Amino acid sequence: MKNNRGFLLAESLVVSTFVLTVLIFLFVQYQNLMTTYKNNTDYNNPEAIYNLGSFGQYLNADPSRLTSLSDSLGSNAYIRVYDKSSGGCNVNLGLGTFCDTIFNAAGAKKVIYAGSDLTNLKNYIKNNDDSYLNQSLRDFIRRIDADAIENKGRLIAQFDNGYYATVALDTEVISDISTDACIIGGQQISPVTSGDGIYKDEYESGRCVYRGENPNNYIRFNNELWRIIAREADGAYKIVRNEVLPEDMPFDENDYRDSESNGAGGTYCANSSYGCNAWAATANMVGSPSEFTNGDYSGTVLLDSSLNTYLNGEYLNSITVNKDKIVNHDYNIGAVVYNNNDLATQIEGEKAYKWNGKVGLISESDYINANSDMNTCGTLSKYNSKYKTCRNTNWMYISGTWWSLSPDADYSYYVWRVYDVGYLDNNIAYNSHGVRPAVYLTSSLSLSGSGTQSNPFTIQ
Repeated sequence: MKNNRGFLLAESLVVSTFVLTVLIFLFVQYQNLMTTYKNNTDYNNPEAIYNLGSFGQYLNADPSRLTSLSDSLGSNAYIRVYDKSSGGCNVNLGLGTFCDTIFNAAGAKKVIYAGSDLTNLKNYIKNNDDSYLNQSLRDFIRRIDADAIENKGRLIAQFDNGYYATVALDTEVISDISTDACIIGGQQISPVTSGDGIYKDEYESGRCVYRGENPNNYIRFNNELWRIIAREADGAYKIVRNEVLPEDMPFDENDYRDSESNGAGGTYCANSSYGCNAWAATANMVGSPSEFTNGDYSGTVLLDSSLNTYLNGEYLNSITVNKDKIVNHDYNIGAVVYNNNDLATQIEGEKAYKWNGKVGLISESDYINANSDMNTCGTLSKYNSKYKTCRNTNWMYISGTWWSLSPDADYSYYVWRVYDVGYLDNNIAYNSHGVRPAVYLTSSLSLSGSGTQSNPFTIQ
C-alpha cells in the first residue's frame, strides 16, 4: 500500500505539472491575442490615421510649416505640437488656427513631432523618465516600425478615445488607408459617383455627403432613427431626424419678436406680425454682425426665433441618450434666392451668416445636395422644375411639409420649406409646419452597424 501511495503521489504531481503548463501556455496565448487585438483596433485605427493625415496634408501644403517643425526639433528627440491639457497647439510653431481646429474636432489628446528616424526617440524614452510621454504612449512608440527613410519627419498622436496613430510627413501622409475613403465612425467607406451612397462633396472640400433614394446612412440617436447628412471637413457628423416631431410649429410666432421686445434699433424683425425669418439674434451669430442684411431688408435682430429657442431649450433638454455627443457647430443661416440656378452660389449665400449652437435645421442646399441625380436636380430651379422626378432620388424627401432654416432673400418674414409633394418653396414664418431637428455629433464617434434601416449605425 505504501508503494501505491507513492505512485499515486508521483502521478498526481506529473498531472498537476502538465495542467499548470497548459494553463500557463493558454494564458500567454490569451495575452498575445489581446495584445494583437489592441494593436489592430487602437493602434493606427483608420479614423485616427485619417484625422492625423489630414493635418499632415495641411503641413505639406506649405513648406514653411514643415521648416518650422524641423527647426524647432533640432537635436531634440521630439517636440510637442498639440496638448489638450495645456490649451491646444504650440503657438511657438506658427502653424495657424487650423492646427487647433482639426485636433479639437478629432478629439486629440497629445500630438508630437519627431524625426524620420525614430531611433533617437526610442532611445530617449528608454533612458529618460519623461512624464509627458505616458506609459501607453511609450508602448505605442516602441511598436512603430519606421526605418530612416527620406521624409520630412513623423507625427505621433494619442486620442481621447484610446486610439493612437502615426504618419510620415512625405507625399503619402495617409499610406494605411485610401486617400479617397470617407471615414464614418471609424469605418472606411469608398465613395461612389452614381446611385445611392456616400459621395465626395464637390462643393465643399474635405466633406463627404450621402445622396440617393435610400443610402445606408441611418443612425440610431436618442433611441430614434436619424440620418447622416454629411461627414464635415472638420470631422463632425451632421445628422437629421428621420421623421418630423409629433407637433407642427411656426418658425417664428407672430409678434414673438415685436417692436417692443426688439427695442430701439431692433429693426429687422420690428414688423413681426407675420413672424421673422432670421434664425438667430445678430449678437448670437458668428462674429456678432451689427446688422442682418437680406435683399432690401437690413437691421439688427435682438432675439432668436421662437423655433430656435424651443429646439435649444425644451427640446434639447428632452434628449436623454447620447446627448454628450452633440457639439456646438456653425450652421449656415444666410438667405436663399428664389430662382437660383447655381448650387455653389447658393451655398455661398447661405454661408454669408452663421450661427453656432447645438440644435438647428437643414439648409436648403442640404436638401438639394442629398439628390444623386445632380445633373437633373442639382440646383433650386432645376429641382423645382422636375420635383416629381427629383424626389425619387432624394433620401431626405418624406411626405409632409417641414421647415428649413434658410430665409427667403426677398422678404423678412418668408422662410424656405420642403412642401408635402417635394417641391421647395417659401412660406410665412408664423405658419405651423413640421420640424426635423438637425445636430452635429462629435468627430470622435465610434460606430457599429451597416447604416441600413434594419441595422443602423449605433454609437459605441
